[in-house]
Amino acid sequence: MRMTLPIFLQNLANGILLGGLYALIAIGYSMVYGILRLINFAHGDIFMMGTYFAFYGITLFFLPWWLAFVFAIIGAGILGFLIDRIAYKPLRNAPRISALITAIGMSIFLESLAVVIFGGIPKSFAPPRIYPKFFSKMLQIGSIRVQILTFFILGITALLITFLIWFVYKTKIGMAMRAISTDIATTALMGVNVDFVIGITFAIGSALAGAGGILWAMKYPNVNPYMGFMPGLKAFIAAVIGGIGSIQGAMLGGFLLGMIEIMLVAFFPRFAGYRDIFAFIILILILMYKPSGILGAKLEEKV
Repeated sequence: MRMTLPIFLQNLANGILLGGLYALIAIGYSMVYGILRLINFAHGDIFMMGTYFAFYGITLFFLPWWLAFVFAIIGAGILGFLIDRIAYKPLRNAPRISALITAIGMSIFLESLAVVIFGGIPKSFAPPRIYPKFFSKMLQIGSIRVQILTFFILGITALLITFLIWFVYKTKIGMAMRAISTDIATTALMGVNVDFVIGITFAIGSALAGAGGILWAMKYPNVNPYMGFMPGLKAFIAAVIGGIGSIQGAMLGGFLLGMIEIMLVAFFPRFAGYRDIFAFIILILILMYKPSGILGAKLEEKV
């Protein structure tokens, strides 16, 4: 395929947008894994629940779209905190495989719960019922046309990531998170309430997943109980690529995976239907040749 500069720039914008969404979700995986060495497979389903919270906040409770989005993000954070309290906290000292099985079970539970409560029929997350039609307008920049929604999503993603970095590196709870990720036992001996900090970590990661779900639904306006499965897996792959356990690595992995997916389709359109396969091929290669990821450090097993 002959790639002109305008087409390349168009695909570059799309890749950055998709990568930003992956990064936002991947950060939650990395935060939990960095502290507990646990892959929270329910993370993608919290992504889905946050989208439903926003949808029904607008359509059922008639909240302004921006207020419904804020409440949905907070609701996703509370849901993540409760999942930790109910499902993971009792297994802190259990074998690691028990927590992993619980995470898979929680994922299936949330999907089934969404089918029962919200129904299995997909719902449209699009104007004019959900958010202003203004976001659907196109902005001409030189020879390329970019949807205004793209700038909104990128702006919100950048704002949330900036806030997270500030929180982790400039607050006491963030300092406690980093200490726990290094040594839970020693941190507890220093007077830190480890269980509370772990709960806050789940809440923040889940809030980011909820935000990612809302932004994803704005870009791809279809809401269903299984919508979080594939984006959740892709975000996990992004976290592994960048170095799971590293916030910066999750961001880098997310943007790289998004760019690779979009550029693959742009340069080789005949392989568009196989884009998911290439993501898993990248995962296998990373695990074979650099299992710690691009920015990840080799982590010792915690006991």
